[in-house]
Amino acid sequence: MAKARTNSGIASYVGPWDNAAVLHLLRRVHFGVVKEDIAFFKGITLAQAVDNILTIDYTPPAPPINNYNDRSADPNIPAGSTWVNDYNSQLNNLRMRSYKMWWSGQIINHDRSIREQMVLFWHNHFSTQADVINWGNFGYQNNAKLRNNCLKNFKSLVKEMTLDPAMLIFLNGERNTSAAPDENYSRELQELFTLGKGPESNYTENDVIAGAKILTGWRINKQNGNVYFQENRHDSTDKQFSSFYNNTIVTGQTGANAGEQELDALLDMIMAQNEVAKHIVRKLYRWFVYYDIDEATEANVITPLATIFRNGNYEIKPVLKALLESEHFFDLANRGALIKSPASFTHGLCRTYNISLPGSTDFVEQYNAWGNFASFSTLLQQELADPPSVAGWPAYYQIPQYHELWINSDTLPKRNTLTDRLTTNGYNYTGYSLKIDAVNFAESFDSVTNPSAFIDDLLVLLHTLPAEENQKAYMKTILLSGQLEDHYWSDAWTAYINDRNNESKKRVVSQRILFLLKYLMNLGEYQLS
Repeated sequence: MAKARTNSGIASYVGPWDNAAVLHLLRRVHFGVVKEDIAFFKGITLAQAVDNILTIDYTPPAPPINNYNDRSADPNIPAGSTWVNDYNSQLNNLRMRSYKMWWSGQIINHDRSIREQMVLFWHNHFSTQADVINWGNFGYQNNAKLRNNCLKNFKSLVKEMTLDPAMLIFLNGERNTSAAPDENYSRELQELFTLGKGPESNYTENDVIAGAKILTGWRINKQNGNVYFQENRHDSTDKQFSSFYNNTIVTGQTGANAGEQELDALLDMIMAQNEVAKHIVRKLYRWFVYYDIDEATEANVITPLATIFRNGNYEIKPVLKALLESEHFFDLANRGALIKSPASFTHGLCRTYNISLPGSTDFVEQYNAWGNFASFSTLLQQELADPPSVAGWPAYYQIPQYHELWINSDTLPKRNTLTDRLTTNGYNYTGYSLKIDAVNFAESFDSVTNPSAFIDDLLVLLHTLPAEENQKAYMKTILLSGQLEDHYWSDAWTAYINDRNNESKKRVVSQRILFLLKYLMNLGEYQLS
């Protein structure tokens, strides 16, 4: 472990609350920066901004609906109505697709809170795979639980996930019986979901076996999605754990509540270990701050945040509040230091440029458009609801590359192709098209008539690192169409503003802006967050 990139810790940040600081915060907690949000958050204090970001509206969003009647008739659910409470295994492929489209739509339309980032964070942590689950209903239920618990209590969330239908299917919990204990979930509960593989995580193989016995007996009613306990499938013997767990014995229980009683005892025992808090804090750190945890970061950031987490009975919100308000989070070494994930890259494009999408009155095309952005993310190796393994996406755990895995000889050209298409011909489908409206985007900048100032403002929004003067000079030639005087741009823009219905004048400014945006998004700096 390296000694120090920076020695900053979790003391409150007291530096300037300027555009750069606001943008750094928003790039990490949102999917793409929306220009109006910069002004909103800059108009309040850092503490108020973080409180705003961490204030979650837990009202469930409207659930996914039948958007697939044009492909296959649903015998029970009319087009436009939700299918989430109807359990029809014959329609799982269509409904799983509907669910993934819906999730993409939640990201595109997210509010100013951190909710959508946390839903994806916890999905990566408690990974399940849609292809394995093969039930749209259970995929949605899993997402709803993550959504409803994303900033609440971690211990409660672990219990929710343990008894979640998608998880019970994915890690064989529904097949775990006293006659044939299945160790899958018990192993991942300790190795991935709570303790991790850190230096103080010394549970044993026998602990995995004992945990598996505790978790026997849980079933899923696939007619209504309810999870229930079946006592005659449960191992009611006492379960002995190792010295790592202080030789704890979980007393075997009988009766209708035996499964829950033993599960609570198991979670109490695991949560008493210091390494749980450190493991979760490290994962939050790698998601929101930086991938590499050196000695100084472990001492100055991870350990004190873990203390907050543990002393707060595993409440999630206080940990994130301390992290997002810290000098370490805003340390210059951590700004522009992460590569955007595919989900952030693709959905961020839609949000930052306010790309026009079909409305709810045309819900079939609306879902299709949402699904396009989910497909773009999949093309770049991050498929919503289908991480490659129980460990999640390798970019968050694979030593030593971590986030560098997002960029390779396959994905970088695809990222550039996506941004190139959105600034040229766009993606055209029956009933709608996806394309950046350059003029509409430019009109949101007060500086648009001044090419130098306009470029500076674009760089603030779209880039994380300062541009060289020769780079900016080249960018100006794009707006000036190769001419030397600023008025070649200013005159063209003013001519359009004074005659908005003139398509020729609009085309002149639109093409120049699109060429500039295409250039900006092909630079390496655009890949950073």
